Amino acid sequence: MPKQPVFPGLRDVMKKKVTRREQFLAEMDEVVPWGRMLALIAPHYPKVGSKGGRPPMPLEMMLRVYFLQNWYALSDPMAEETLYDSDAMR
Repeated sequence: MPKQPVFPGLRDVMKKKVTRREQFLAEMDEVVPWGRMLALIAPHYPKVGSKGGRPPMPLEMMLRVYFLQNWYALSDPMAEETLYDSDAMR
């Protein structure tokens, strides 16, 4: 069975309605003082050590995922799956 051709961005063009999740996340993006929070946490966030090892995930990404987990009551595995699944959450 041949695969259906994929048109990049077609889903975004066809989408007309803004979901409640998208609206909520847009409002939270405006309300939460991300810059101030990042400035407070950054001095305590792990840096790449001289011993090497895996570099830490970017601080802003981790903070945003933490908030998503709290707002939507997601476990770590569910947060990961939701990020893969939902454009709005990404």
